Parts: sequence; structure tokens; C-alpha cells
Amino acid sequence: MSEHAFDWTVPHTDERSVRRPPRPGEDPFHDASADLAALVPGTIVRSRQVHVAFLGLVTQRGLTAWQLAYRSTDLHGRPEVAVTTVLMPSGREAGRPPRLVAYQCAIDAVSDRCFPSYALRPGARSWGALPQFELMLIAGLLDQGYVVSLCDHEGRHGYFAAPREPGYRVLDGIRAATAFPPTGMTQETPVGVFGYSGGGMASAWAAEMAPSYAPEIRIVGAVLGSPVGDPGEAFIKLNGGLNAGLPALVVSGLRHAYPGLGDVVRRHTHADGIGRLDALQEMTTVEAVVRFAFDDFDDFVDPPLADVLAEPEVIEVFDDLRLGRAAPRCPVLVVQSVHDQIIDVDDVDAQVARYVEAGVEVSYLRDRLSEHLSLMILGLPAMLTWLERRFQDDPVPITTRTRTVTSVALSPRAWPGFARMLAAAAKTATGRAG
Repeated sequence: MSEHAFDWTVPHTDERSVRRPPRPGEDPFHDASADLAALVPGTIVRSRQVHVAFLGLVTQRGLTAWQLAYRSTDLHGRPEVAVTTVLMPSGREAGRPPRLVAYQCAIDAVSDRCFPSYALRPGARSWGALPQFELMLIAGLLDQGYVVSLCDHEGRHGYFAAPREPGYRVLDGIRAATAFPPTGMTQETPVGVFGYSGGGMASAWAAEMAPSYAPEIRIVGAVLGSPVGDPGEAFIKLNGGLNAGLPALVVSGLRHAYPGLGDVVRRHTHADGIGRLDALQEMTTVEAVVRFAFDDFDDFVDPPLADVLAEPEVIEVFDDLRLGRAAPRCPVLVVQSVHDQIIDVDDVDAQVARYVEAGVEVSYLRDRLSEHLSLMILGLPAMLTWLERRFQDDPVPITTRTRTVTSVALSPRAWPGFARMLAAAAKTATGRAG
């Protein structure tokens, strides 16, 4: 890795006395350095110690948090600065080598108010940003002694659902975290990859790209919870429904990442539709879902929506977004609700089938009784148990198979996990996570 001096001079501010931290778009910490293109991906540009707060209100006193700005790459191969927040538990066993989990939050928005580097800090104004709620789940990883890396995997511009670049940022964030002296980690540190929904999609990109982009990283396993599979199909199925704000968020961001798509949007979308896409750039996920429920793109375009979706520029984007075309080298666990109202099980089935065909060691767990949001919570003990086994010195062999169960929550083996999860959530609510 290229030699580059860490910036240890960033002052440590007592954020408990600060009303609001700057958003990433306004924060010089996220700015590129003059020599960025000359740096090796993953090289740390600057660092700072920060506080973390639940809902921006309850500062967590049981952990140490650092933010690392590092060199990464965007969708078009251009060098950029990316940021990850590294959480270090205070209760880590003495003498035990550190273990890292790269946890990808469900950012699922364009607004930088939803990025973990902002939303998890004291004073953040991020009502409706999903990472703020996920801190309760992340606390379960900290309780087990893991160091956790929380990458802003959408980049500074928030291109929700963009392909490949989440993988660059996650993998380069792992490189940065394991090279950062205060973590005690090295290039030999074992790493797990974990995410659900939009975070599962980003985790899938990281797992798929690791063999070619970062083969030196010791990824022991990847947990992909409801990982979308085919964002283009998700757009078609969600448009006009209760969760229509989600595909609208995707278009709001990707029209800037793909010039051809942006041109199609400008040519065919009414002024009211453009105004909605612009407004979405400042909304959190929950705000977008509530305000644009049942919106139909057909009402905001000149030709029928089917004709717009058939344009070559749109087809090219939809094809580019599809997961499963590269094979992860690490073992993979995929968890999906059969009756998911947001991510169609057929799309995830197809992603898993592509993995199996490519020879990936993949365990696929389908749940009948849950839906999208409940499975994130009900499936957590099973996902954490699977990941912990991958970290063991003699991990249980993987059997490539698909299982469909009535409910993951009905297994007695999961019940102790729920108790630990509730305890970790209670700690987070009272400011004692980690």
C-alpha cells in the first residue's frame, strides 16, 4: 500500500455539546486530496475520532468510533474519497486477535442525511434514515466483540442502487480499517460482510467483486439479507404501489450517474415529475415512502411507461444493475422472505441460482411467515450464528442448499439470540452500546 501520512491533527470535538454536525456534502473531511489519483485504493487520506448516537440523541459511551476518509473509485473508474465509520467495542477480549465485520447499512436514499457517517452522529437531523435504527442491530455485533466498519457505500452523491461502486467503497473501507493502527488489525485480519435490503445489495457487490478487486482481503463469509437481486425488476414491481417511493429514489439518483438515463428522463418526464425527482434528493427513506406512496411513473411521462422502459438507454442501465454475474469466492448466506412486499423472492431466487451455477458455496434460507421488515429482525440470530461459525478456526463446512422454513423465529436455537439482541437494543437505547 502506498505510503501516505495519516492526518492525526483533526481535533476531537465533544459532539455531545454540538447541535448538529456538518452534512457530508458540506464537510471538508469528505473532500478529495490533491494527490488522490496517485494513491493506492484503500489508502487513508485523513482520520478523526467521533461520537456515535442513537437517533442522533443518545450518545453511546461504551465504544470508540473513528471515521476514515480513504481513496476509492466511483462507477466510472474515477478516483474519489470515500468514508467509513469504524466502531470498536470496549469489551473486546484481551489477547484475542480482532475480527472485522463490514456492515452495510440500508441507506436507500439519495440524501446525505442518510449516510452512516452523518446519521449516526450526535445532533444529526435524520428522521426517517434507516441507519439510525440499524444501530440497535449493529450493537449485537459489538457485543460479540467484532470491530464494525460502516461504509458510506453510496458515495458522496448518493447514487442509490448503482452497481459496482458500492463494492469498491466497501472493500477499500476494509483495506483502510485494517491498516489503521488504533484498530490493532492487519491485512491478515478475518473479515465478514453483512447487510440487509439495500445493505444486502451493497454487500453482494462487495462479495462479488472481492476476488478480482481485493483478493488479499480474508473474507470468511458474506451474509446477504434480501439482497434485491434485480433492481430493474424491483422498479417495475414497486412502481405504483405502497412502496413506490423506493424506485423513485433510484431514478432520482441514477439519472445523474448514467448520462443516457438522464437524457431519457429529461426528454420524457413532465415538469411535475422532474420536480418530484428533485425533491427526493433531500428526503430520507421513510419520508420518500410516505410522501410518494402509490405514485405511478406512467402519470409523469409522455409516452406510456412501457415504451420508456423499452428504450436502449434504460435497458442498458437495468442490465448493468443485475447482481449474480460474478462469483463470490467466500461462503455466502442469503436470507429472504417468500412473501416479501418489497424485494420479490423470484429475483433473489434467480440471483442464488446464478451463484450456484458458478460454484459458489451458498446457503439459501427462505422464510414463509415474515415479510421484508420483520425478517431483518427475526432472521438476525440465524444470520449472526452463521457468520460466527465462519470466523471459527475450524468452521462448519458449507452445504450448498436451499431451505424454506415456516419461520426462522420458531427454531429454539434462535431464542438465545433474540435475548442477546434485546439486551443489545436496550443498551443502545440507554447509551451503552459496545
